[in-house]
Amino acid sequence: MPRLRPFTVRGSAVATILAIILAACGGSTGSGAPTSSAGPSAPTGSAAPTGSAAPTKLSVGLGYIPSVQFAAFYRADQAGYYAAEGLQVAFQNEIDANLVPKVGQGSVDLGLSDGTSVIPAVSQGIPIRYLATIYAKFPSIVFAKASSGIRSAADLKGKKIGIPGKYGSSWIMLQALLASANLKVDDVTIVEYPDFGQGVAVTQGVVDAATGFDNNEPIQLSRTGQQVSVLRVDQITPLPRTGLVASTATIAAKQAAIGGFVRATLRAMNEIAATPSVGVDATVKAVPDLAKDKDLQLAILNATIDDWRKAGAASGAPVTGAIDQPGWQSSLTFMTSLGLVPKPVTVQDLVDPSFTSGS
Repeated sequence: MPRLRPFTVRGSAVATILAIILAACGGSTGSGAPTSSAGPSAPTGSAAPTGSAAPTKLSVGLGYIPSVQFAAFYRADQAGYYAAEGLQVAFQNEIDANLVPKVGQGSVDLGLSDGTSVIPAVSQGIPIRYLATIYAKFPSIVFAKASSGIRSAADLKGKKIGIPGKYGSSWIMLQALLASANLKVDDVTIVEYPDFGQGVAVTQGVVDAATGFDNNEPIQLSRTGQQVSVLRVDQITPLPRTGLVASTATIAAKQAAIGGFVRATLRAMNEIAATPSVGVDATVKAVPDLAKDKDLQLAILNATIDDWRKAGAASGAPVTGAIDQPGWQSSLTFMTSLGLVPKPVTVQDLVDPSFTSGS
C-alpha cells in the first residue's frame, strides 16, 4: 500500500515477506504499542452496544507510518463508530513484511495488506484471509514528467526506470505494464533506489520514469510545477488491491466484531468521500504534525478517496468494500506465471467475501 513520505514510497516486499513469514512462524511475535485507542461514546444516531458487556478488543495494523491515507480509521475511532459496534480498537503501524506474519499468528487481529502480499503468504501456509477491499484501484503506478513524452507502456522502451528494488507490488506492476506492450524487463534500464529516492531521480532527470503510488509522488511532483504523466495497470492486469486481512482463527473467534469493524470503517469512508475535510480533521487530530500542510493532506486524501472506488464508478458511488473475485483469479494466474506462488492456492483459499456486500 502507499507509504507516504516526500518522494519515497515503499512497496510491499513479497520476497522479503516470504523469508520473514517462514522465520516468524517458528515463534510468537508481539503486537507492538498501539498508536490510538477507541473513541468515546457512540455518536448521535448510532446504535450503542446493549447491556453491560465489555467491548471486544481489536488490534489493527494500518501499515508503515500514520498518515492521511488512514483517515477513515481515525474518523471511525474518534466519532465513536467502532464503540457503537461494541469495539475497543487499538492501532499500530507496520510494513507488510512485519504485519502479515503477526496477523497470521493472531497477535494482531486485523491488518491492511496488499493483495500481492496475501497470495504468496497463503501459498506458504500462513492462515490469513482477505476480508474487505479498501483500495478498489491498484495504487501502484509508473509516473514521469509529461515533458518526457511517456504516454503509454510502449513509450517505456529504452527508458531508465527508477524502482526501490526488484520485489513487491511495484515490481509486479511494472512487469505487467511492460508485458502489455510486449516489452520485457530487458527492454528498459532498471535503476534501483533502496533508499526510495526514485521520485527525486525523476525530478532531477536522472531517470525517465519511476514506480510510485498515485496518491503520493504524482501529487508531490505536480506541486513543483511539473505536469505529470501516469501509467496505471488496472485495465491490463487486475492486481489484488489493498484491503483488510485477518487470520482464520481470529475470524472464527471474533466474527461479529470483525463484521462491526468493517461496517464502521465503511461508514467513515463514505462520510469522508462526501466531505473530505472531515478526514483531514480526523487525521490532524490523530497525527498533529500533519497540520503543517493541510493542503497537501487534502490533495493526498482526495487521491486516496478516488482509489476507494472502482475505475469508472461515479464520484458519488458508495464504497462497499466488495471483493473482486474474478480479478483475484486473474491476479493469481499472473503471479503464478512470475513464480511468486510456491504452492498452488485457489481464490477461495485467499478471500472471505462474507463481510461485505456485492462480493
